[in-house]
Amino acid sequence: MASVGNKILSLGTKIVAVGRNYAAHAKELGAALSEEPVLFLKPTSSYVQNGGTIEIPHSMESLVYEAELGIVVGKKARDVPQNSAMDFVAGYALGLDMTAKEMQNAAKAAGLPWTLSKGQDTFTPIGDFVHKSAVADPHNLELWLKVDDVLKQKGSTKDMIFKIPYLVSHISSYMTLFEGDVILTGTPQGAGPVKAGQKISAGITGLTDIHFDVQKRAKPISS
Repeated sequence: MASVGNKILSLGTKIVAVGRNYAAHAKELGAALSEEPVLFLKPTSSYVQNGGTIEIPHSMESLVYEAELGIVVGKKARDVPQNSAMDFVAGYALGLDMTAKEMQNAAKAAGLPWTLSKGQDTFTPIGDFVHKSAVADPHNLELWLKVDDVLKQKGSTKDMIFKIPYLVSHISSYMTLFEGDVILTGTPQGAGPVKAGQKISAGITGLTDIHFDVQKRAKPISS
């Protein structure tokens, strides 16, 4: 099932990420809760598959990790009502939203987009596809993340502010979702830094887990 589902993931045109979808995480950021989802886009070129290497830009010392439940879209979705939104969900995948925090803070201060801080190569580590038939209740899943086997994040999707049907409906009212697109639904509290030489493991308890090495990206060779 995973290999078939991972083929679906390869068809995706975009990653739509949701910020501040857990109250505890918003609090640790010192950010106010929003009446509507905070959305930003990540390119599919930022994917790195389970077992791969997360690269820290050569000019930086660390990245910030966020473990998130990813919704994998199963078919074209535009202006989808909430009451039928789950019909457009093929399944799920565990994803990490990696952030170059210094770049993001500078962009925020200047009123500029977050693209470079969120969308670089390897900034979206992604696990295997999990078909929705294997998930009894996507709003009652335990997410966890460890750095060097030390637990850093542990939370439940029951604490999401904006639930899956609302997110699919809301996002599809602005942009068409296509088969294989992924919606990252936000992260619970505990996001923090990871440095070169460390290892990240994360999971959805009872369903799937992922593992990544973290290394410094090599400096480009000057001409």
